[in-house]
Amino acid sequence: MLYDAFEVQADLAEQTRAWGRILHDAISPWTHAGFREPVTWWSAGARMMMRAGLTFTRPPYGIDSVAVGNREVPVTEEPVFATPFGTLLRFRKDIATEQPKVLVVAPMSGHFATLLRGTVRTLLPDHDVYITDWHNARDVPVSAGRFGFDDYVDHLVQFLETMGEGSHVVAVCQPAVQALAAAAVMAQSRNPAAPRSMTLMAGPVDCRISPTSVNELAISKPIEWFEENLIATVPRRHKGAGRRVYPGFVQVSAFISMNAKRHVQGHADLFWHLANGETDKARAIESFYDEYFAVLDLAAEFYLETVKMVFQDYTLAKNELTYRGSPLDMRAIRRTALMTVEGERDDICAVGQTMAAHDLCTGLPPHMKSHHLQAGVGHYGVFSGRKWEAQTYPLVRNFIQSHS
Repeated sequence: MLYDAFEVQADLAEQTRAWGRILHDAISPWTHAGFREPVTWWSAGARMMMRAGLTFTRPPYGIDSVAVGNREVPVTEEPVFATPFGTLLRFRKDIATEQPKVLVVAPMSGHFATLLRGTVRTLLPDHDVYITDWHNARDVPVSAGRFGFDDYVDHLVQFLETMGEGSHVVAVCQPAVQALAAAAVMAQSRNPAAPRSMTLMAGPVDCRISPTSVNELAISKPIEWFEENLIATVPRRHKGAGRRVYPGFVQVSAFISMNAKRHVQGHADLFWHLANGETDKARAIESFYDEYFAVLDLAAEFYLETVKMVFQDYTLAKNELTYRGSPLDMRAIRRTALMTVEGERDDICAVGQTMAAHDLCTGLPPHMKSHHLQAGVGHYGVFSGRKWEAQTYPLVRNFIQSHS
């Protein structure tokens, strides 16, 4: 019923967008003729109507070129390996110089991997960048099977094997846990494709440290409550009909509720920027919400297993994680250098939660470990924005280069 109710709402939003387009087209001749208020208010209102609702389609990465040295180099998206649940996507550059191969591991948290386009864009001049381009679970047929925690780890192992020896990992947010697991799996099996380094950014390695509201919510209810109240079945109109999912619209709604005033103010600002003809300011807000309101459903088993293992039982934090029924020991990681990055003002993954990875990876000598606490940034500022580009990224780049 949860998904069916949302579908009704989505259909109403589509009608609102259609009426917004009609109204906007009708008003356009008046705005082009130079009429001001209230015509510009009506035009801004129509634009707001055109933005009603969410989308389940991945936005484009929009990275067409990047400056490498003194020249602008074209960038081409190249699918390298794919499964029903995800694609290993390479941002290919036609350059002669060999650069360190970096796998950017994107979170499955209700948004598409395009949320990390800024991270990718920053990495591209100095690295051969790949990303885990996760698919929307509601578009994956039931016949493709399940996708749980171990399947996510499997994908990372397969992706790294496809990239070949000498690769590096940059895991952002939630997949810091799976990246550690994949590194341990590859270390224990002596897999030659094990990454030379992994950089874990704002990831929930040990949620017992300075619990945030997100962490407290996860332990406030038994796992059965999450399954009964937050898991839905994909309706028949979609390719994944019958698949059990944690809907992306539920996750986005939760994020919005955490900062409701900020989002209300953001849309109020957007309206007035549109009404006042402040195009650049309006476009910046629109671009943010184009991405924020593009949502991705998670396979139910992955969501429930992650909540149970990471946020309730602290399996990784206790070094009790298992993979395919066998124990995983983080102390087996001896050849993959470790860097952790945290944000001083992170209200999703608190300071100390990611750094806890160093206490688990005791098989690594001190010179193969590094930590950076970025002052003055929240969760998203750890991997995007001006401080990421100017202060955090140079450290990450040097860390990768020193272990290439």
